[in-house]
Amino acid sequence: MRAVVIVPVLKQGRPQPLPEGAPPAPSRSNDARLEEAMGLARAIDLTVVQGLIVAVNQPRPATLMGSGKIAEIKALLDEFDAGLVIVDHPLTPVQQRNLEKEWGAKVIDRTGLILEIFGRRASTKEGTLQVELAHLNYQKGRLVRSWTHLERQRGGAGFMGGPGETQIEADRRQLQDKIIKLERELEQVVRTRQLHRAKRRKVPHPIVALVGYTNAGKSTLFNRITGAGVLAEDMLFATLDPTLRRMKLPHGRTVIMSDTVGFISDLPTHLVAAFRATLEEVLEADLILHVRDMSDPDNGAQSADVLRILDDLGIDEKERSERIIEVWNKIDRLDPENHDGLLQKAAGRENVLPVSAISGEGVDILLDTISQRLSGVLTEATITVPADKQAVVSWLYGNAVVHGREDHEDGSVSLDVRLTDRQADELERKLGSKKPTDKEDWER
Repeated sequence: MRAVVIVPVLKQGRPQPLPEGAPPAPSRSNDARLEEAMGLARAIDLTVVQGLIVAVNQPRPATLMGSGKIAEIKALLDEFDAGLVIVDHPLTPVQQRNLEKEWGAKVIDRTGLILEIFGRRASTKEGTLQVELAHLNYQKGRLVRSWTHLERQRGGAGFMGGPGETQIEADRRQLQDKIIKLERELEQVVRTRQLHRAKRRKVPHPIVALVGYTNAGKSTLFNRITGAGVLAEDMLFATLDPTLRRMKLPHGRTVIMSDTVGFISDLPTHLVAAFRATLEEVLEADLILHVRDMSDPDNGAQSADVLRILDDLGIDEKERSERIIEVWNKIDRLDPENHDGLLQKAAGRENVLPVSAISGEGVDILLDTISQRLSGVLTEATITVPADKQAVVSWLYGNAVVHGREDHEDGSVSLDVRLTDRQADELERKLGSKKPTDKEDWER
């Protein structure tokens, strides 16, 4: 379908004064907004014939824009034979209906477009349920009379029944019934996720979650690190359903990597609510990798949007400093001068690592940093496991770093290992012995 994309730019009121010493909040340029909106349209295979930035000095309750601009866009639609208009701004049901009448074309706003993309991308049962629930909640306030001959259905028994309910009321009731049914199904999904998390806690593999603005390169980095085959394209919301993979870090530690849905500015509240069960995977993570596209001029504003959503999820600024590593991705797209300048800038900041998921530059350093952050201080020890507790040997290979082994004639095994305090506590419980100190033999 041929589409025209419109980005309304509303006149800003007097800016709020910032606290003393606070840096100004990053703002997104109008051209970047237009490019993103056109990218969203192309993500569902629409042919974008024209993109416009429209200044709106005084928003109209009935149509958002003035009559002159509406007539200008009508002529544009006729010229390009376009049957769809995408307005990159929330529209009320009245505004959407009036604009469709004026233009003689289908009109959807930013929320409707993102819902459409998510509907196309959802591939698991959970994702489909979440998108459908968000879509029904969005549609509930946008019902119009479809059948005027059924404007009011007869209520009660017999021909003397009362006036009954209007068709819109009947449609709204049907939608509410579907919403309740979906919410119950999603409650089961939440319980299932909680069971999966409980099982993962019993096998104490730390979780590393990738978050970031859509198209920041999370899936490409995920594939580079884990060797997974997750869809990774230069497209907004190329992947939707979360993916988890177990992998070994360079020093032998096993972790679970989680690739989550990309964030975006003005993410519809319906989607945030519906996808809370999925987004809670981020809350459970031991370490969060915030992937940023450093080749995008608006990466500062994108980063602010991501941090705002993390804050809404309950990860405040103090917790972010302890759990988040900023991954400055796509440095391969920078020219040599900007590339070197970015490396110097990152070197002077804590918890910031520049990488290229395409070329692999910086990925080894990233994996080493993840290993160090998750492992903490490693204790080296030689542990002798008796013959009757060989299950402990398997546990050590799966959880600690084993760099030496000697098998004895009595069936016992001596292992040279490096392990964290938490792993040492767990090993103490399994063997019933005291915790090892640095370079000490630990024998039963």
